Amino acid sequence: MEIAGRGLHNRVLESLGPAITAGAYPAGTVLRTDELEERFEVSRTVIREAIRVLESMHLVESRRRVGVTVLAPCAWNVFDPQVIRWRLAGADRPHQLRSLTVLRSAIEPAAAGLAATNATPEQCAELTEHALGMVATSRGRQLDAYLVHDIAFHRVILAASGNEMFARLRDVVAEVLTGRTRHRVMYPDPDPAAVTLHVRVAEAVREGDAARAEQLTREITMGAMAELDVLAP
Repeated sequence: MEIAGRGLHNRVLESLGPAITAGAYPAGTVLRTDELEERFEVSRTVIREAIRVLESMHLVESRRRVGVTVLAPCAWNVFDPQVIRWRLAGADRPHQLRSLTVLRSAIEPAAAGLAATNATPEQCAELTEHALGMVATSRGRQLDAYLVHDIAFHRVILAASGNEMFARLRDVVAEVLTGRTRHRVMYPDPDPAAVTLHVRVAEAVREGDAARAEQLTREITMGAMAELDVLAP
């Protein structure tokens, strides 16, 4: 029964969340729980559980005698991985990808520079492992396998920076990379220059060269933005 309840809750959430982030329910729209119960053919408890999740993302707010009101985009928790996923699935994808890539451009080079100072030997080994994994999967249309190493590489960079604020962005970057692959905003085979840059970043971090690690990572994010200009204009 509990598993079935979670399934119903997820069904409601995966309908309302993308609809709100896509603008189907403009800011100020009042969602009535009785209408939602009827529409989704679920209990009030299921609707309330879904609404609580949407409230935690600041997509809606509940007030007595008013109901559930859709909030403006400026109120949304835009760093929530699920909100990112929903927005990337909608018509706002090009803008969302650019916003997130600008964020990456501001954060990741600095994180790589810090990683060159703070990374442990184990983290340096992980970076090398995943950079070489990217090389090995960069041909033959192996984007799913490539993505695994790409996400892991950037997670290590952010964690190895030693800055807990940067580290908290690991899931955000993972969603950006996943969204680019899932929605085919990637070449069938990754740009060889970008792949090589990841290997060189791993080397710079291992050698403790902060300036080089930062510059090479900046080149990676600049390349990602250039790809968006072509694939998601």
